[in-house]
Amino acid sequence: MNISVLNKHIQTVKADALIVNLFEGVSLPGGATGAVDGATNGAISQLIQLGDFKGKLNEIAVVYTHGLIPSPRVILVGLGKASDFTLDKARQASGTAARKAKELGCKTVASIAHGAGIGGLNPREAAQATIEGAILGTYTHTEQKSRADQSAIEQLFLLTADAAQLPALEAGAKDGEIIATAQNLTRTLINRPPNMINPASFAAIAQDVAAQTGLACTVLTEKEIAAEKMGGLMGISQGTANPPRFVVMEHRPAGNTAPPLVLIGKGVTFDTGGITLKPGENMGAMKGDMSGAAAVLGAMQAIAKLGVSRPVVGLMPLVENMPDGAAYRPSDVLTMMSGLTVEIISTDAEGRLILADALHYAKRFNPAGVVDIATLTGAAGVALGKEIAAGAFFSDEDWAQKVQAAASAAGERVWRMPLFPEYAEAIRSDTADIKNSGGRTGGVGTSAWFLRRFVEGADGNPVYPWAHIDMAPMDFSTKTTGYLVRGAWGFGVRTFVELAQKG
Repeated sequence: MNISVLNKHIQTVKADALIVNLFEGVSLPGGATGAVDGATNGAISQLIQLGDFKGKLNEIAVVYTHGLIPSPRVILVGLGKASDFTLDKARQASGTAARKAKELGCKTVASIAHGAGIGGLNPREAAQATIEGAILGTYTHTEQKSRADQSAIEQLFLLTADAAQLPALEAGAKDGEIIATAQNLTRTLINRPPNMINPASFAAIAQDVAAQTGLACTVLTEKEIAAEKMGGLMGISQGTANPPRFVVMEHRPAGNTAPPLVLIGKGVTFDTGGITLKPGENMGAMKGDMSGAAAVLGAMQAIAKLGVSRPVVGLMPLVENMPDGAAYRPSDVLTMMSGLTVEIISTDAEGRLILADALHYAKRFNPAGVVDIATLTGAAGVALGKEIAAGAFFSDEDWAQKVQAAASAAGERVWRMPLFPEYAEAIRSDTADIKNSGGRTGGVGTSAWFLRRFVEGADGNPVYPWAHIDMAPMDFSTKTTGYLVRGAWGFGVRTFVELAQKG
């Protein structure tokens, strides 16, 4: 999709479709929507008067112009109530409208920046949200189909009648394109089948991204992982033909030697559960157990292309969890990179083992703050609901506020969960330092406490500000709505970019 920002009145532009909007409860359109309404002899007003369009969020209507203006059709999208309007609702509306244009076979589309006028949003942020929504909402994954998708929008014009807004809209549109393209990379990696994504192939993609964006990238192979004594990665990888990888990506702006932000993503490229085998039904969704690593990779691509001023490091531990004759077993004891020993209760609690090694590895960077993200527990979905929110745990109050503010600004919902010290009792082991599972009850909290042990220093306190995001409820969308498309969500990318820019 080629994107251009133009200083033009929307009703004068020739495109296959124009996109305008309306708030719920508005009886007389204003702004750009009013201009189109006036030029089409009140076609939009008539829809409102007849009760055929109410302006509810993501409501859609198509108006045909019958030659009254250069464009043959107008797509009208609802923004919901003005009192509830946010940047994310602008993003949703843009995704809905752009997808409708695509479904109609439109190749050239012209849109206003949703919320930049009557909506009262910052014009740059409104433009960014509009472009993000359009790119995300028209995403399709057709790599494995025998015929390519032929319905893509080729040209999107973002329009403003106010010349003074042009620089802000251009900057916002550029940022939106970079961020949404990165989130779509994340979606594509998650959507790919596991016979096409394994630790080695994922690492190769990371190297390609680094080469294209100027990021430094180091990939530790099996031999180097063993030399680092990463017992979690080595233990899980015993049962697979696909050896582990550990990817380190670094964004180091020239002259900035400040402690970096470190992002860590769980990368289990397929999870059978190992010896503690998962049920066969819906096991195919476990190709998404590398959603955390994919989010970090997408975020690092965007951070590099945006030229973020602070140093950022991305760590991606990558394994495949399979149950062959050499696989690790319940009751095995693994020695982790930190030196802590872990009794294996469930081989299906593998993600925390690779995150544990990565959290310890992160200490060498003396980080300003660390966030790990993982499809870690089914318990997170039980606690918060599927596709509602990710659970978040924090070691530091100031860091909690920064991460939560970034998620809120990005439109990615996280809900703070308690990190009670009583969770430690559930993972106490008789034969090792700790167990890798405390059972189903309180599983989202005990898994977070397990990870906290690898953030600790000799005094038992965290050595850096740390956040853990359990995004298990947010890996796949089961519906297409707003800018979400059925399939991989790409959750976390926008939060990480926002945190890198402003946190």
